[in-house]
Amino acid sequence: MPYSKQICETAANIIKERELRAERELDRRKAEVEKAVPEIAEIYAQVSRTSVELTKVILRRDGNYRENFEKIKKQNLQGQQMISNLLVSHGFPEDYLKVKYFCDLCQDTGYNGVKRCKCYNELLSRLAVEALNSEANMPDCDFEHFSLDYYKESGAEVYRKMSENLGFCKEYAASFSAKSPSLLFIGKTGLGKTHLSLSIAKAAAEKGYSAAYGSLINYLRIIENEHFGRGQDPNSDTMQTLIDADLLVLDDLGSEFRSSFYESTLYNIVNSRMNLGHPTIISTNFSSDELQKNYNDRLISRIFGGYTPIVFLGEDVRMLKHLKGEN
Repeated sequence: MPYSKQICETAANIIKERELRAERELDRRKAEVEKAVPEIAEIYAQVSRTSVELTKVILRRDGNYRENFEKIKKQNLQGQQMISNLLVSHGFPEDYLKVKYFCDLCQDTGYNGVKRCKCYNELLSRLAVEALNSEANMPDCDFEHFSLDYYKESGAEVYRKMSENLGFCKEYAASFSAKSPSLLFIGKTGLGKTHLSLSIAKAAAEKGYSAAYGSLINYLRIIENEHFGRGQDPNSDTMQTLIDADLLVLDDLGSEFRSSFYESTLYNIVNSRMNLGHPTIISTNFSSDELQKNYNDRLISRIFGGYTPIVFLGEDVRMLKHLKGEN
């Protein structure tokens, strides 16, 4: 997948900083150990020298190659064992003088051979999602600021239902993984659908997952502009970013203009994410009947068949706040 120049440069800088940080941490631990166990410095130097000699033997491959290789290898292993024994006897972990990589697969180089490492691709995807979120103009929401008080005025049943919804969303966020189920938030405007979906996205992002969130109509417009060559960055691929995100929040399904392009794009996003097993949260002001009337059977089948419905009840909280002068 192509990424913008800025995202690629940022990712490359982060990968390089990971590599340098691992080296700095190793140097710090070496200094700490050599101060506590002075004799370990000479053994460490000997191990380093035998490692260099091993490399030379492998490159030369002369007549005594096998004999020399085994001899130097044995010396190297003995030195490493002496270091491990000294570390443990002085209260250090056995592997204290080994590099602690952020990613063991690529050893913080970002590449496995000539291919980008999984950690590099995940970083690029996360940065692309963050760049998309920065333009989403969505409110900053969390569970702490979701008040059930406004639902009391609508009766005990509404209050009970919304208490259940809040508890469900908190549990969903606490146990979130990239394989969590998809959710469909259904209810009239101003009932907290956006607040709770963004609270989940925030919790997922704090756990290290890439969580893209925004209004469906804005996403569709961006994808349309990119598709027809009107995008701000020719290397951006918003649709693929949305498909690849660990969590995707599509806010306000039903607010978009009806067109064959929008409908096929929405189906592609929903279907692709379901095939990948990635969770999506869709919120809509439409009822189930209205969704069936306004969207084709393919899309409705995927959403109704693969999403857990969460029904929101009550009176428009935004209006209640306004009437109480709390806005």
